[in-house]
Parts: sequence; C-alpha cells; structure tokens
Amino acid sequence: MPFETTSPDWNAVRDDLDAFGYADLGRLIEDADADRLIADYNREDLYRSHIQMKRHGFGQGEYKYFADPLPDLIANLRQALYPALARIANEWEEQLGTDRRWPDTHAELVERCAAAGQHRPTPLILRYGPGDYNCLHQDIYGDLTFPLQVVILLDEPTAFEGGEFVLTEQRPRMQSRAEVVPLKRGHGVVFPVNERPRQGTRGSYRVKQRHGVSRVRAGQRHTLGIIFHNAT
Repeated sequence: MPFETTSPDWNAVRDDLDAFGYADLGRLIEDADADRLIADYNREDLYRSHIQMKRHGFGQGEYKYFADPLPDLIANLRQALYPALARIANEWEEQLGTDRRWPDTHAELVERCAAAGQHRPTPLILRYGPGDYNCLHQDIYGDLTFPLQVVILLDEPTAFEGGEFVLTEQRPRMQSRAEVVPLKRGHGVVFPVNERPRQGTRGSYRVKQRHGVSRVRAGQRHTLGIIFHNAT
C-alpha cells in the first residue's frame, strides 16, 4: 500500500492546518498508480456518476464518483489516513465546544453514515481541459460531514498551465482571505470541508472555507478527491 511508504508528521499537519487552512501530507501515491487512475477515467464500470460541471453551474470540466466497491488504492487511502485526521477533527470539536466526537476507524464512520441515510461513496476523479475551472464550493453531501478531506494531483504540474488549487477563508466581520495551494504529483493536501476553529483573543471561533480551481489555460489536469463521509 503506497501510504505505508510515507509517514506524515501529524503534529506539523495539525499546525499547518491551524495556521494556513491546509497541509501537505507528502507523497501518497506513486506515479504508476496516478497513470493508471488517469488511464481508467474512461472505464465506466468503475464509477457511479458522471457530472458535467457546466450543466449544474459548478464551473466547467467534469468529474466522476467511484462506485462501490472502491478500487483498493482509494479504499486503503481512506482507511489509512482517517485515524490521524479523526484525532485532529476531535481536537477541533473540543476547541469549538461541541459534544460531537468522530470514531477511531473509517469503518465506524461508514456505519454512522449508513445510519444517517448516507450510503453512496464520495471519492472522485476530476478532469479539466483548456478553459475549465471549478467554482468555490464545499463537499457536504449530507447531515453527517467529516471535517477534513484530501486532494491528490495526478499529473505533473508542468502538464498544464493555470488550474491553481484555491482556498478561501471567510472570517467573521472580516474580509475573506484567499490561499493558492501548490500541488505536487502524487502528494496529498488535506483541508477543511466546511469550517475549522481559529484562535482569537477571546478563544476559538469558526471560520468557513471553500475550495476551487482556477481556469486551466493549457493542457489537461486530473485530481483525485478523497472525501471520508458518504453521500445521501
């Protein structure tokens, strides 16, 4: 399993999330696996849904949600990354003063999703060509929303122009802040699905985040999205 070759410093990941709203997890998949995911984009048997962004007002480009059973690579990443991210998510819940706590394993999270009527897997692969972009958004999918998700660039950054991954942070009674996040092939970047705590002079407060992709000017861009909660 490729993730076993990478051991993120989870304290540094938590610190970067707190400071910047995202963190680089290091290399999560090898180039051969990235090539295979791109090559399999046209295998309709692997997917449950094919979305044309323009049709829904999401932007321009397309993406596909993987069907159950997920490919081993993606299922293993979900299971391997989740426990450390759940610890960070639980720290956030404590900071925000909620009584919600996330389970220790991804299998338990899937059980909670099923109990909430969320059965459909949410990992997806996105494809952008010249002129394509993704509007700022959040991947909610239901009442039960795990607070963190991961994106992995499948192409070399030199394979396209533009197509920057963008995060925005909406702070109470302040103007929004934008961050352009550098992506490396095969590396994972973790970021909030919806909101996260920030430390202020009077304690922690909530900031909302959204993410998107700027216009691709040339070439083709593929990314893998790992969302941990399932969809209704």
